[in-house]
Amino acid sequence: MTRKAVGLAVALAIAATATGALASSGRLMLGPASRSEQTTYKAYYDGHKDTYLVTDVSNKAQATAMHINFAPAIGHVKGLPPQYFVQGKAAAGQLSVFGSEPGESDYNPLWEEFFVQWKAGSKPVLLVKDDQITELAKQGKLTLRDAHIVLNAPITKVGR
Repeated sequence: MTRKAVGLAVALAIAATATGALASSGRLMLGPASRSEQTTYKAYYDGHKDTYLVTDVSNKAQATAMHINFAPAIGHVKGLPPQYFVQGKAAAGQLSVFGSEPGESDYNPLWEEFFVQWKAGSKPVLLVKDDQITELAKQGKLTLRDAHIVLNAPITKVGR
């Protein structure tokens, strides 16, 4: 089994154990009612918008700020697809950008967070594709910074 597969298996086992413990304690509602109570978000992938949930994050400050679970163990999983978040100036309507989605061979509900920042003198454009971001970084128009944060954010709906 590869390191990536082992890491994913560990993360999934931790998530399943935590879910079972919460369900048995009565603190976790399961079923359709709980889904309607969760906040959903939109992000771009290959020019269209996907809908996703955010449930856990490996960074304690981010977990507190977002009122989600702090899950430090998922921060050790490697080889995850990126999710890009623009910091600072941005084009109107900018959302985060996924590096994959369900149906892709590398899709995973765990994401490695990257921060994107436009360089001085560069005019922000709407970022809607991961390839667009990496190409603009190669051209020196923006910078990418690995936040070393893993986010558990399953995509629940592909497209609008």
